Amino acid sequence: MTTLLVKHIHTLVTMDSQRREISDGAVFVRDGVIEAVGTLAEMPAQSADRVIELRQHVVMPGLVNTHHHMYQSLTRALAPDAELFGWLRTLYPIWGRLTGEAVYVSAKLAMAELILSGCTTSSDHLYIYPNDVRLEDEIRAAQEIGMRFHAARGSMSVGESKGGLPPDELVEGEEAILIDTRRVIEAWNDAKRHSMLRVVVAPCSPFSVSQHLMRESATLARSYGVRLHTHLAENANDVAYSLEKFGVLPGDYARDVDWVGDDVWHAHCVMLNEREIGLFGRTGTGVCHCPSSNMRLASGIAPVRKMLDAKVKVGLGVDGSASNDSGHLLTEARMAMLLQRAGGNPAALSARQALELATLGGAAVLGRDDIGALAPGMSADIIGYRVDTPAFAGAQHDPAAALVLCQPGTVDFSMINGKVVVKDGHLLTVDLPVLLEKHNQISRRLIRGD
Repeated sequence: MTTLLVKHIHTLVTMDSQRREISDGAVFVRDGVIEAVGTLAEMPAQSADRVIELRQHVVMPGLVNTHHHMYQSLTRALAPDAELFGWLRTLYPIWGRLTGEAVYVSAKLAMAELILSGCTTSSDHLYIYPNDVRLEDEIRAAQEIGMRFHAARGSMSVGESKGGLPPDELVEGEEAILIDTRRVIEAWNDAKRHSMLRVVVAPCSPFSVSQHLMRESATLARSYGVRLHTHLAENANDVAYSLEKFGVLPGDYARDVDWVGDDVWHAHCVMLNEREIGLFGRTGTGVCHCPSSNMRLASGIAPVRKMLDAKVKVGLGVDGSASNDSGHLLTEARMAMLLQRAGGNPAALSARQALELATLGGAAVLGRDDIGALAPGMSADIIGYRVDTPAFAGAQHDPAAALVLCQPGTVDFSMINGKVVVKDGHLLTVDLPVLLEKHNQISRRLIRGD
């Protein structure tokens, strides 16, 4: 058994049930699990195997990213002025050249970016499988870099010839999709508490899969007790497609194909009306809010305040690195706060409520009760930002609010599952310059079509 004491923390933002914020705080960790949180006097009497002092840090739970497309880090800044459908049509042919190596390298780069922004747990929605691409390409990256990971086995089965959006050459047969989804669940899903790897069943979207596949995927996921994830109601064209093809609004479509419930979360949900929001609240259905991507693609502003008032579980997502085009999760918390205020109500979302979306909200969306807060029994996913930096200048009286309002760039310290992965601002689990060079080489070849 190994123990770790983090002490003399400038400000400890616990996100626990009392939302305690502790000056000169401390955390005691045993074998990757938090044993005590409070002042130094409240820590166990025994000496820890390792002691870390964070006197100039605001410390909080690791952030939780609930929606991403990590392979898109290879294709940033393309179709910069397009809306969703036009953007996808531009990029589908490029993504069709992806290889397993490209997915592995891009996932590791995306994870590095997330970790440096303060994220310790991420889901990723990989829905395109050309050439030799497999879900294992991302899983290997997560295991090597040390990120807590929810690998979503996405899929597309309805191509242009059948009225879908993606090119026919990028879709898979539905039986093959279900067989491979079953395979990766059985091979990789770890349902235990403090798990570092879980598998999610994730058909891509209403405009790229059939109702049959949605229903069969729900049945498959529930037979294994794993979660369900897809895109929904992302913009006006998405809603129009649902009305034309299925005769119902997106929320009703989700209900009709058995995609509501506390084991389901949908990405975006920009265009849900109040009745659909009520359905999600009553059924425990979760939503991932992707504010920067929604703005980049001009999709609109998701009604997050209404969702929270209706008791909908809401987390945050950076979304794909080609529609954001960043992977900084703390930025998403800030954007979420500002967008809800843009309607004219400065109290629509507070800085601390935005932090809740990025921590406890994301944990709830992913169905986890072991991350999102610093409290006894929780996973030791702990991050720290230095407060003796320009971002916190003039905000020493409230470092917790400053995390969102003043926007620090990167973490100085990060621990995942009790293991330090960022120290003094440096990511320890990957050679970042080497990774960047390899990533950019692949990106250039991919975009040129070499």
